[in-house]
Amino acid sequence: MDFLIASAMAQDAAADAPSMLGSLLPLILIVVIFWFLLIRPQMKRNKQHRELVAGLSVGDEVVTAGGMLGKITEVGESFVSLQLSDQVTIKVQKHSIGQVVPKGTFDSAN
Repeated sequence: MDFLIASAMAQDAAADAPSMLGSLLPLILIVVIFWFLLIRPQMKRNKQHRELVAGLSVGDEVVTAGGMLGKITEVGESFVSLQLSDQVTIKVQKHSIGQVVPKGTFDSAN
């Protein structure tokens, strides 16, 4: 008799078990949401920054990630020279350049 009861309980448990697709669907949905809300926009920003860094040239006026405004006087492989004022020039890594500002911004700030 115990055998029949155990067999009946096993059948009920099998019938109530969720399908594999049903249990994976929330996980797949979370991955898709993360992709479109977090990962994809970050990849787009990284691509834009790589293009900005690759397009730097002498005479561009830029702001570094630290907030310094300067004019590029020399472009190297991984460093650029920034003129901060008439007699102050510093070298910074290319990737620390945050944005290129319109021409004349540097002259109007001095």
